[in-house]
Amino acid sequence: MKKWKLALIVATVFTLMIAGCGKSGNNGNGKEGNQGTQTNNTEQTQQGTKKDISIKMFNYKVEIAESLNKLAEEYEKETGVKVEVETHGGGEDYSALLKAELASGSEPEIFNNGGYVGMIPYMDRTTDLTDEPWTKDLIETSKTPTTVDGKLYGMPMNVEGYGIVYNKSLFEKAGITEEPKTLSQLKEAVEKLNSADITPFMATNEWWSLGMHLVNVGLANQPNPQKFIEDVKAGNATFKDNEVFKQWLDLVDLVFNHAQKDKMTTDYASQIANFSAGKAAMMIQGNWTQADIDKIDPSLQLGVLPAPINDKEGSVLIGVPSNYIVNSKSEHPEEAKDFLNWLVTSETGKTFVSKEFKFIPALTSIEATENDIGQIAVAVQEKSSTAVGWYWDLFPDGVTQGFGAAMQEYLGAQISREELLEKLDKAVQDIVKQ
Repeated sequence: MKKWKLALIVATVFTLMIAGCGKSGNNGNGKEGNQGTQTNNTEQTQQGTKKDISIKMFNYKVEIAESLNKLAEEYEKETGVKVEVETHGGGEDYSALLKAELASGSEPEIFNNGGYVGMIPYMDRTTDLTDEPWTKDLIETSKTPTTVDGKLYGMPMNVEGYGIVYNKSLFEKAGITEEPKTLSQLKEAVEKLNSADITPFMATNEWWSLGMHLVNVGLANQPNPQKFIEDVKAGNATFKDNEVFKQWLDLVDLVFNHAQKDKMTTDYASQIANFSAGKAAMMIQGNWTQADIDKIDPSLQLGVLPAPINDKEGSVLIGVPSNYIVNSKSEHPEEAKDFLNWLVTSETGKTFVSKEFKFIPALTSIEATENDIGQIAVAVQEKSSTAVGWYWDLFPDGVTQGFGAAMQEYLGAQISREELLEKLDKAVQDIVKQ
């Protein structure tokens, strides 16, 4: 089976983005002292201490929630340390819920963060992970989002890519014999699907899918995405007057106007379930959907199309979705570091990363085959040489939520094209002027 060319994928996205822009041996769990010369009473006391330790993970990745709980059970069996997983995502605002959690006085040992400007509010809680043993195996560029002044403050969760996921059988049924690469070709495919009484797109009302992934298509197609974002934040550029975003609206209209009738009430879970059941031919999603699709119909033959905004060939979009942050203000930060180390170095942990989570690993020491990570990830790999990056984390927290709200209004035909672009501008200025 073919192994992943992980370096190519991650190097591609971060090259694009950059061009645009002492752990103790004794952690209190009795690891050093539990020698054969100790008495049984001492061993029992230390084992009891282990079982008294509980660390909390505030997880945003809803797709892996079930598997993550199973992983926590395995970790407790092997170490005696309990891992409590609390998952918030999908239709929930993870960032707001994390802030509320911290404001309540609760300090989870591990939480997720996208890095860049999104990490700034949490720098007083970050833990320096530079000298952790797993860092030597990280693909170098995957460190970028959480590196500050040469120090690493997060473990990259994985590498992900998205585009237009499509059902090959439905394409064949509609007489579509070649993958559309430009917007004109995609429009032709939509016409053929409509003629065959096949719903072209399964859309979702999720703010994060609309406000992050779909808006990012317009950001990533800028000549210099980072400069455009900085100019928008500074008030020197606008979405409303940007020619790329005017073209981007043509893709958005194609998707929204040819999606299922109940798109305004379709959450992430419904989108995946309905797509997996063959109720639509395409959806804008990524390789993170593979595990959920497989639960419904593992026999589906899937591919990924680029996301075009004009008659130039489109691209898939690749990046590091999030990072694990160890909370220095929590009760057990050392045990949290032990857990993350186990996650990416033990055979159990590595198996979960590739086979259960179906992640594209950010570490070269974790092997992932096509059977492990699925067809969608393989299709992303095949298009990675022309991929563009992820840029939403260059906006301060709150902006993408504003993007999502505006996109939801447009999804419901409540505002015009011009009003949508104005609301995207307002979403930025409302935050940066605070």
